[in-house]
Amino acid sequence: MQPFRVLARWRPLSSDEAGQAEIQREYTHQDSHPSSISIAAPLQSQSIPSRDRSWQSGPSFTEIFEADDNNKTVFDAVVAPILPRVLEGQSCNFFAYGHSGSGKSHTIIGYDYEHPDEFGLCLAAARSLHETLEKMNAADTSGTQLGLGIRMYELRKNSAFDLLNGRCECFVREGADGRVNIRGQTEMLEDGKVRVRPIVTKACCNFEDLRRELQVGLKLRATGTSSIHDQSSRTHAVLELEIVTKALLGARDAVVERQSELVPVGKRATDVYIEEHMRTLMQDADGKYIPNPDRPLNQEAIDAAEAEKLEFEARVKKAEENEEEVFKTTAHHHPCIGGKLVFVDLAGSEYYDNKNGIGSKQTSQEKQEGRQINTDLLALKEVVRARALNQARIPFRSSPLTMVLRQHFQLSKDSYSAMILTVSPSAEQFAATMNTLKYGNLVGAATGKQG
Repeated sequence: MQPFRVLARWRPLSSDEAGQAEIQREYTHQDSHPSSISIAAPLQSQSIPSRDRSWQSGPSFTEIFEADDNNKTVFDAVVAPILPRVLEGQSCNFFAYGHSGSGKSHTIIGYDYEHPDEFGLCLAAARSLHETLEKMNAADTSGTQLGLGIRMYELRKNSAFDLLNGRCECFVREGADGRVNIRGQTEMLEDGKVRVRPIVTKACCNFEDLRRELQVGLKLRATGTSSIHDQSSRTHAVLELEIVTKALLGARDAVVERQSELVPVGKRATDVYIEEHMRTLMQDADGKYIPNPDRPLNQEAIDAAEAEKLEFEARVKKAEENEEEVFKTTAHHHPCIGGKLVFVDLAGSEYYDNKNGIGSKQTSQEKQEGRQINTDLLALKEVVRARALNQARIPFRSSPLTMVLRQHFQLSKDSYSAMILTVSPSAEQFAATMNTLKYGNLVGAATGKQG
């Protein structure tokens, strides 16, 4: 079985870098085996210590894209072959890793929304899936209309921000069942209802709807000017595309509504229990609590409140069973339902490499953000390596990023996933490029040991 794929993508020199020296690079290819990359700093790069002027990877890279390869070339090689798996209802994950300005967002999202050859991987995948779903809908006689649901959020420290819901802050929590949930602020509704919404899923019946939602979300993504890059990504952006129906999304919303109804009823049952037990007690002359003979326990009130709670819990369970039934019924005719693509545009990896002079001009806030980013990126590498080596314990709890991605990893096969390392050819970025390739080499070396 093909392992988790690690690929490298060189971007062209930018207009500001025109005329600068480029990193010298060579590749060693082996038939049906990953390639290795050798890089060296140009002789005129005097600022780089002699011991750090060259580096060679192991055979870790599944494919290498050159600067003149456009987004369509990358999509055709990396994502397009996996789309049949999504149409079978499976989940696939794609990551872009690299220092700020190396082309991560260009690769995952793209900046040209009009020309298909320059669509980022996410938009190109959505376009291809919509074309297939439209054909399936035209041939369907049951009236079921398949579409894509899009979720888009960014992770910053320990919070998630829902980019399709006004960038409202959400919180990463692990439930009693071991599943990780991302839920927003508590909303107080009428009749004492309390609702805590998950990340919003926007239903898109056609490609234009999805493209519009994506652009709305991107406008809310946090960027900032740093010493590295004028639009440096300070967050990890997660974009999820899922094959859904309106009936399935409606069933999921019903679960949230029933849960909101349960909260005040459950609280009332607890309050009644505590209140009734407290009334059976009285203080003696020494201030100690003793049973009150004039106030026996009102078990009927407790039982009534508990019965109401059980009734509302049953409503939640019924809504959950209905969601499951809707999914199974749809899957019987359309196995693609629930198929998911997850794209992760990771935050810039250049932070805190003061040894090589990278990030030395950062502010205290940037340094704090950098520490969390580095923690996240290290945790992600260890999760991929642990899965590749079939270790008994996978360190998902090591960071908020890996906690959020836990379910996506568990629902996918590593052979359907990939990490794209975006690197700059500029000699001025030699240290950052070398560190990016080192990261990919560690990931690729472990995944290459899969069976």
